[in-house]
Amino acid sequence: MPVSPAYRPDPRFFDLGDAFGDAVRAADFPQTVIRHRNDRAAAEVGLDTLTDAEWSAHFGRFQPLPGQPEPVAMRYHGHQFRTYNPDLGDGRGFLAAQMRDASGRLLDLGTKGSGQTPWSRTADGRLTLKGGVREVLAAEMLETLNVPTSRALSLIETGEALERGDEPSPTRSAVLVRLSHSHIRFGTFQRPAYFERADQIETLIEHVRGLYHPSVAPGDAPGLLAAVVAANARLTARWIASGFVHGVLNTDNLNVTGESFDYGPWRFLPHYEPGFTAAYFDQFGLYAFARQPEAVFWALTQFAGSLKPVADAERLTEALNGFGPAYIAELRAAFLARLGVRSLGEAADQRLLDTTLALLRDGGAALRWEPLFFDWFTGFASSERALRGPRRAVYQGETFDAFRFALFEHEADRPERLEHAMFAAAEPEEMLIDEVEAIWSAIDTTDDWSPFHAKLARLEAARAGWAWPDGNGQ
Repeated sequence: MPVSPAYRPDPRFFDLGDAFGDAVRAADFPQTVIRHRNDRAAAEVGLDTLTDAEWSAHFGRFQPLPGQPEPVAMRYHGHQFRTYNPDLGDGRGFLAAQMRDASGRLLDLGTKGSGQTPWSRTADGRLTLKGGVREVLAAEMLETLNVPTSRALSLIETGEALERGDEPSPTRSAVLVRLSHSHIRFGTFQRPAYFERADQIETLIEHVRGLYHPSVAPGDAPGLLAAVVAANARLTARWIASGFVHGVLNTDNLNVTGESFDYGPWRFLPHYEPGFTAAYFDQFGLYAFARQPEAVFWALTQFAGSLKPVADAERLTEALNGFGPAYIAELRAAFLARLGVRSLGEAADQRLLDTTLALLRDGGAALRWEPLFFDWFTGFASSERALRGPRRAVYQGETFDAFRFALFEHEADRPERLEHAMFAAAEPEEMLIDEVEAIWSAIDTTDDWSPFHAKLARLEAARAGWAWPDGNGQ
C-alpha cells in the first residue's frame, strides 16, 4: 500500500487557479539518494508507509501523490530588506500537495531545490546539500524548543555539482520537501494589491479565513488580520525565548498561520547579544535578534496595507495595534514555559521575564542562552542540580538573587519531567554554529552522516524530555 488509510488528500490552493500559481514540473535529477525521511511527521498525514522506492518517486522525482494535481509555483511579491520586489514567486520550489492530518488541519508539502520555475529569473532553481542539511537541523531544533515551525519531511541528494558564489564550489545538490501548515505569505496578498485586483484580495481572504482561521467571520478582513497578528506575535515571542535568529524576515518569509519556515542564514544565540545577526549580508542589523519583533510588526503593516482596498482602514489599524500587547503576553508565557513554571499573574510573570533577561545579559559569554533554561527548569526543584553544575560560578550575585527570587515565586509545572534522563546530563542540546559546521564537515569530507543522524536522535530524546504541554508549537 503506497499510502496509509490516514492519508487524506485535500488540494485546496490548486482550486484558486492560475492567478495565484503556475503549473510546473520538477527537474530531472541525475540521482535520488534519500538522506533524511521524517517518518514521525509523515505519519501525521499517512505517508509513513511509503517504501524507500515510493518515497524517492514522490519526493525526488515528484510523481504526484494519489488525489493530487500537478505541482504549482506560487505567485507572490514581497519586501526584501524593506525594498519592494514585484519579481518574486516560487523560484526554486513549488506546492506539491495538500492533505489533512488527524486533527483536520490542512498541511502543505512544499519543495526547495526542485528546479526552475517561471519565477527563477537567472537562478538555477537548485538547493545545495548543505542548505538542505541546515534546514533539517533548524526545523528539528525549533520543534524541540516548542516553536511553531515547518518540518523537513524529506531530504534527497540529487547528484548535481552546483556553483555558488558564497561557499566552496562545486558543491553537492539536494531537494527538500517541507511539511507546513501554510505557504501563503504576506507577499501572496501584496501581489494582487500591487495590481489593484480587489477581487483577488477578497478571494485570498476567504480562502485563508475558511481554511486557517475559521473563527473569523466571512468577509471580515480586519478580523483575519487580527488572527494573523496574534499568530505571528506568538511565533516571534517563541523565537526570542529560544534565542533564535531567523536572519531574513522579508514579507515573503512570513506566513498567515504564524509558522516559521524557509530557513536560510539562521543562527541560535550562543549568549545574550541583542545585536546578533544571522545573515552576513545584513550589514545594518535590520533583522538582528532583538529587532525581530520590530521586523515582524513592520511586515504585518505591509500585510495590513494589502488589505486596505477591501477593508476599513481604522479597523485594520486597530487589529494591527494588537501586536504589541499580544507579543508581550506571549513572551511572558514563552519564558515561563521554557523555565517550566506556572503563571502567577501578570506582575510576577513580568518580574521573572525581566530578571531572566538581566541574568542572561550580565552573565555574558560565561552563560550561554540555552543552558540557563536547562539548569533551572521547574525552578526550585533544580536548585541543587544547577548550583553543582558547570555554571555554578555564574549563579551568584545580586542579579542572580533577583532571578532566583522571581523564579521561586512560581510553582513548578510538572516537576516530574526532571526525572527524564536528559536532565542528568551536564549540558542541554544546543544548535550553535560550530556544531552545525562540524556536522556538515563530516558529510562533506568523508560522506559520514552519523553525526547528523545522532544529532536528530538526541533532539528526539530532548523533545520527550521537555514534554511541552501543547505539543510542538503547532
